[in-house]
Amino acid sequence: MLRDLLKIDPAFIEELNGYFAEPNNNLINDILSVVEKYGTPEEINEQARQARKLSNLIDRLKNQDSPYLKDLEWLISVRDKGAFIPISQYRRNILGDKADSMSFNEGKAVTLEISALQYFPWLIEEAKQAIDKKEIMPGRFIRVRKMKEQESDNGDILAMAAAMQIVGASYVETLDTKGTDGSNVHLGGPATITGYFGGIGQPNEHPLMWIDEVLYYYTNYGINEVLNINPGTVFLGYMLYKLGINIKFKISVFMGNDNPFSILWTLLMARLFAREDGTTPLIGFNLSNSVNNDTIALSSEIRKRFGLENNVRIEHHITETYKSIVVQPYNRRDELVELARTIPNISAKHEGGDPDAEVKLTHQSDILDYFRSKEEVIASGDMDNLLTNYLGKHNAVNNTAKALTENGLSFIGAKKLHKR
Repeated sequence: MLRDLLKIDPAFIEELNGYFAEPNNNLINDILSVVEKYGTPEEINEQARQARKLSNLIDRLKNQDSPYLKDLEWLISVRDKGAFIPISQYRRNILGDKADSMSFNEGKAVTLEISALQYFPWLIEEAKQAIDKKEIMPGRFIRVRKMKEQESDNGDILAMAAAMQIVGASYVETLDTKGTDGSNVHLGGPATITGYFGGIGQPNEHPLMWIDEVLYYYTNYGINEVLNINPGTVFLGYMLYKLGINIKFKISVFMGNDNPFSILWTLLMARLFAREDGTTPLIGFNLSNSVNNDTIALSSEIRKRFGLENNVRIEHHITETYKSIVVQPYNRRDELVELARTIPNISAKHEGGDPDAEVKLTHQSDILDYFRSKEEVIASGDMDNLLTNYLGKHNAVNNTAKALTENGLSFIGAKKLHKR
């Protein structure tokens, strides 16, 4: 049959294995030399485990006399007091008494995701609003703030790592080593936008710098989920995991997975370089904003066929920043409701507020705000505006939680805040 011509010759697998095992393979040797700076995989994982321990994070904040320590203590206190609304009560608030007789399919619960949580104090403001208004806190947070800036900001990076454990949410950091750091000499902001058509990029030696940065933040802060934007660093993420280093990554929307065949390629590579137990560091990936529900459904079929359904989350933008990324209005909530009926392990990512709310703002959410320094934001007087934008995204998260609930569907919020 014609399709038999598509089969991969087993001899190629042997050839591939031989390539990786070749002692004089400079590409692989370069990877190993970066890893060896930090120790063996076992030593690296142990460093990360110690760095991630909540007690150690708290001690480091105390040693820095961080102003964020009291906020973490408050967060623990209100969590332990049960100040956040339980899921059962939330459903009753939305549906009334009929919520008690309804069955919600927890196996297809949608992860509520928000981006971007740039500053730790925003999380505290969000939590205060959630308590006051009996709202749901997201189950997944994305950060796009410069790593070195947050590292030097009164323990912001430590406070965030601690807070995510306290609330029971996953989070992703965006590393500094990427084309916008100056390594892609052709990029200069919106005036050189065509330079982005080939991808943001991590040119030349920067993939090795990227894994160095991955290992630095993994061993020093226990950060084990990072954003990935380039085919080379996606490959290197697979290599680190294959070596036994327990890092994970999500693929950014900027990779442009916008059709079933590009998604097949992504998942094929994840499966090819999985560990013997079938797991992969690819914890999730954002599809392009242009995908429709049919493409997402096909993607889910491919994912299931490769045994990755429980491992790889499909992360779908429900809202986007109002400016600088998509034509508005952009709101995919109704489509999400349809997807959630049949497709497991997806997240609803909220990058902006609902368009009908955003249009009324004096400062609408803007993807370019992610690249501004804290110093410049404060000097411009925009910090309150950016907090308003972030809380608008939180409101969009809760509009999605409400829509899912009204349709008898389940969601995942911050697991340690919202009891079931």
